[in-house]
Amino acid sequence: MLDARAEPTPVWSHATGGLALDRPVIMAILNVTPDSFSDGGRFATVDAALAHAKACVDEGADILDVGGESTRPQGASRVGEDEELRRTIPVIDAIRSALPGIVISIDTTKSGVARAAIDAGASIVNDVSAFRLDPGMAELCAARGAGVVLMHSRGDVADMATFAHARYGDDPTADVIAELESRVELARAHGVTREQIVLDPGIGFAKRMQHSLSLLHDLPRMVALGFPVLVGASRKRFVGTITGIDHPAERVFGSVGAHVAALDRGARIFRVHDVRANRQALDVAWAVARPEAVAQPPVHT
Repeated sequence: MLDARAEPTPVWSHATGGLALDRPVIMAILNVTPDSFSDGGRFATVDAALAHAKACVDEGADILDVGGESTRPQGASRVGEDEELRRTIPVIDAIRSALPGIVISIDTTKSGVARAAIDAGASIVNDVSAFRLDPGMAELCAARGAGVVLMHSRGDVADMATFAHARYGDDPTADVIAELESRVELARAHGVTREQIVLDPGIGFAKRMQHSLSLLHDLPRMVALGFPVLVGASRKRFVGTITGIDHPAERVFGSVGAHVAALDRGARIFRVHDVRANRQALDVAWAVARPEAVAQPPVHT
């Protein structure tokens, strides 16, 4: 299905420039929270977060996605803006100082946090509510030229990753696309350009396993909307259900499998915990699709 040779090279416009999507783009997850579902508490200090950021870049990350509020499936709770700022802004400051060339994303649903993050050097706003939870987010992103990820979800932070809102008709993909299109319309009405927008089907958010699988299978329908598509299947519950792996951190191989399948079906950006494994697998899959673009190894005589 993947025919990279026939595609133009889109550029994702963001607050500090543009990111060419001429190969699979890796967005590394950097949760600076005490309660994220897979790695909560591991990177809750600035030093630990910065060390992990450097490791992710060394392993091939193109974007670092800093998040200070968990949306874990069980027991997530809303974090106040002051606390989210306390968690994220010092980390963004440290990354920008130590890694001046890396693109930084802020994973937040709050325009106040997004504004401070952009001031500190973030270029992209990854909003898991697609601007539903803060009416000021669209206007801010338009004014600051931030790249935006509009992710499909339902409900609030406390329940969007549960099954509380996982009710769809006979065609879940059509439902998700219709809801995302309404968010695109809102963003555009506030001045966000097409070039700033990336869509995320929200794998595992208000979706049972079959919903997530259907969305991954049907990704070409979302790609056909004309926006780059981001997929974040990393360590998700449906991967554990299929593989029988209970511990999220051990779902690396299944996560990579989902991402390679998503690449083949048109996704170009991948939000991951395990950078090295995903970088290598996605680069090889991309090279298979476009072997003429791969540098030839030297001939030894």
